[in-house]
Amino acid sequence: MYQNKINLSPQDILEKEFKIDTRGYRLKEVDQFLDIIIGDYEQFFAIINNLEKEKEELLHEIMNLKQELRNVKMNMEIAKTSDHGEVTNIDIMRRLSHLEKIVYGKEE
Repeated sequence: MYQNKINLSPQDILEKEFKIDTRGYRLKEVDQFLDIIIGDYEQFFAIINNLEKEKEELLHEIMNLKQELRNVKMNMEIAKTSDHGEVTNIDIMRRLSHLEKIVYGKEE
């Protein structure tokens, strides 16, 4: 996701060639500094990947909790509407119909 916004990869930095000038920088210092940058980029990529995985897991957990909440609400509704606290076949069919509407996105 974020990798599309980052211009350089660690490999791009590693393979970068600088033109040599008589008054240029010391190549050893440039290489050492680029090694530090490469290490940082690798850490950034690892952090981003870990956060993306964590986000997906949390979204999945949210979806499960929402479904569980819907089920509990439906059970409470069924318990309120049933005469003697017993669940009848009609209540089960009504609940199943409601759940199908939720699952298939046809909730009214």
